[in-house]
Amino acid sequence: MSVTDLPKIELHLHLEGAAPPDFIRQLAGEKKVDLSGIFDADGGYAFDNFVHFLQVYEAATSVLQTPEDFARLTRAILEQSAANGVIYTEAFISPDFCGGGDVAAWREYLHAIQEAATRAETDLGVVMRGIVTPVRHFGPDKAKRSALCAAETAGDWIVGLGMGGDEGQGHQGDFAYAFDMAREAGLHLTTHAGEFGGPESVWEAIRDLKVERIGHGVRAIEDPALVQELAARQITLECCPGSNVVLGLYPDFEAHPLRALRDAGVPVTVSTDDPPFFHTTMRREYDMIAQAYGWEDDDFRALNQTALKAAFCDEATRTRISKTLETP
Repeated sequence: MSVTDLPKIELHLHLEGAAPPDFIRQLAGEKKVDLSGIFDADGGYAFDNFVHFLQVYEAATSVLQTPEDFARLTRAILEQSAANGVIYTEAFISPDFCGGGDVAAWREYLHAIQEAATRAETDLGVVMRGIVTPVRHFGPDKAKRSALCAAETAGDWIVGLGMGGDEGQGHQGDFAYAFDMAREAGLHLTTHAGEFGGPESVWEAIRDLKVERIGHGVRAIEDPALVQELAARQITLECCPGSNVVLGLYPDFEAHPLRALRDAGVPVTVSTDDPPFFHTTMRREYDMIAQAYGWEDDDFRALNQTALKAAFCDEATRTRISKTLETP
């Protein structure tokens, strides 16, 4: 069996950011919305840098306007996940894009998404759970609304709160109220840090938000004391090497600090982030990592065991996924 054929766990996948370009074009055509400016000559998403990426991301998301749109999106994404051997995925879902942060509207969107995920689990064998995601550059007040949506729907399916968006806007601590609200509701916590924000943003996330995982977190490698702290606390990093390479953090997979972080005792996992934007899949991530580091089956099995331990799901789901991981 090739390493790319191994069953995989993915912990860092943005629901809207995983929308296939063809799906968005079809939806735009149905709604008579002109999105031609966001695609390149080959039909993929076109952007120049991280800020431009966020603009294209939000433009693509603009055609996702109803619960049914998100149900269709969920199915399309999980079909791709299953095709890449993913057996469990946690998806970042933003109430800002699903009803504008209104709790009642959010419930309708969430119901549609969850129904589609349940059908996909039956049909495709891939399990999804949701992490409610405030968008950092929308500001702390909107983050509170998203956290309220998360708290009101916390349970076996909505399992966490995370934060995405532009790390250059404000500080992690500006969003402490939203994270405290989610923690009190029993939700697990993660946030994007250490991507464009540098090591200090990871320190802020640990200190001010008290998160259990860090989205990306790779620039922690620039601060040996931070690496030691992450290893000591066993705070898991949701690494997305392909995303980091495309966005210019590192020139190639060989230069990516995934291996160095793992060797230092930091729990690391591998995900695709926004796969069509970064021309990647979970199979490609495994293939590129294997080529860069010479990792073999046992390395990737250990990687998935780390992801399983760090997953935000309940213990019954964790046990069920564990059995699937062990299936040859």
